[in-house]
Amino acid sequence: MKISGAILPLALFSCFIAAAGLMIGCKSHSPIKFPNGTFPKDTSAILTDINSIYDDFNSDLYELNGNNLFIFSSNRASAGGQFDFVQGYVAYKWDQTNGKYTQESGVSDNAFITKLLTAANTSGNDYGPYSFYSPTDGYEYLLYASDKEGSGLDFYYTKNRPASGSSLPDILGPFAATRLNTSSDDAYISLDTQQDSVYYSSASGGNFDIYVQTRSVDSVLSTWLSKPYRNGVKVDSVCSTANDKCPFVFKKMMVFASDRAGGLGGFDLYYSVFKKGKWSSPVNFGPKINTQYNEYRPVLGSNNAFTNNFMIFSSDRPGGKGGYDLYFKGL
Repeated sequence: MKISGAILPLALFSCFIAAAGLMIGCKSHSPIKFPNGTFPKDTSAILTDINSIYDDFNSDLYELNGNNLFIFSSNRASAGGQFDFVQGYVAYKWDQTNGKYTQESGVSDNAFITKLLTAANTSGNDYGPYSFYSPTDGYEYLLYASDKEGSGLDFYYTKNRPASGSSLPDILGPFAATRLNTSSDDAYISLDTQQDSVYYSSASGGNFDIYVQTRSVDSVLSTWLSKPYRNGVKVDSVCSTANDKCPFVFKKMMVFASDRAGGLGGFDLYYSVFKKGKWSSPVNFGPKINTQYNEYRPVLGSNNAFTNNFMIFSSDRPGGKGGYDLYFKGL
């Protein structure tokens, strides 16, 4: 074909026809070569810009307006003394053109989270935050353990309407979760996906064990938590004669910390899978996560753009900034 006296090569002619609206010839080449991301599984990445020279542990994921914020316990404000809640963030990105994963983290200053933690922090040590939304009453809850009364760790909770835009909702509480509190230490709480089973750890039997209480999903959670104490049921299939604590339930998996015999040293992290109506025998995560030092309070998270889940946990292993540090790892 000749155009203005020149001969147009066949490939360019095809493109010309397609551009003219006949939609034949040229193929579009998408830049996307790696559509799905993968959280790194080979190493545990220390969250350097979040950690301090003091103890930083017991995190909880808190998603707000699409941002991956989280809350954790730290004694940095008291130079190694009292533990209070601090807020941070983790941002990760998967480049679909070259398959490169990048991640950053740091201490954040979100106005709503600041207001929430101002209400939640007590005069004692505050541990094990756990936040979620209850569709039954439309409130967000933050549950945690504190020894503010000087008689051991007890559960407390705050609640608020979801934050929207720049508005900062009122924070109600903290209130004692009398349904769960014993005369011994009670700490670390997690709900299953349906929110009808409440898992937590308690030293009421001597060592820490993992217990569960069931509730109707139609009941208002704050009303249920404020009822008189009721014995929980020990989750025998995951408990040992040692300390088993920090349960976190994610879909059909429970992760927790234990200093039982047979581990790599100190507290190790374990997982159990819910199948056929019960939790399976626990499995040690092995040396890619556990060390001869202490690994503590694991929490799991996910992102629809990634093929695997991730875990945030804490450890006092060497190589951190000091004391316990927070780590991030793909599973």
